[in-house]
Amino acid sequence: MAGVTTKSSPLPLSSMHYPLFLDLANQPVVVIGAGSVAARKVRSLLAAKARVTVISPEAKATIRQLVRSKRIRWVRRPYRQGDLRGASLAIAATSDLAINESVCTEAERRRVLVNCIAPPSAGNFIVPSHVRRGGISLAISTGGASPAFAKRLRRDLERFLGHGYPGLLRRMSAARRVKKRAS
Repeated sequence: MAGVTTKSSPLPLSSMHYPLFLDLANQPVVVIGAGSVAARKVRSLLAAKARVTVISPEAKATIRQLVRSKRIRWVRRPYRQGDLRGASLAIAATSDLAINESVCTEAERRRVLVNCIAPPSAGNFIVPSHVRRGGISLAISTGGASPAFAKRLRRDLERFLGHGYPGLLRRMSAARRVKKRAS
């Protein structure tokens, strides 16, 4: 029912985005910007085992600490055309809209997936709010209508999942392996 609206809500019931989980293990990812939002993005990219390069003349303490611990590479200068060469994915996370749009233009030309902090429409994907418990991953998106609502729903789902469901998943996975061997 994509695009269906009701009188109480002018928003579509689903967005034009395709839900997808990417394997970024050992993939080169470039983050332009090194502020608070960029730091949050970098931490989630590291959790996905991506190889992260941050490009920014300045950096918040979180980014500096990740550089010191050799978890990321920091190119200490402003963004330049060509910085996305070889990247699998890019994040435009500066406070300068013109720079973010330049990053997105280069990403489009290079056919690189790019998430843009502002304006979000300049990028070609959005990052949903997500819940991870053991092997369970849930992604929540409001299509940009209300990130605060997505965050609240994520918190509710985290409480609902608790710690019992990952154990149940492990038992079900073991049972599935036994059944596969038997067939």
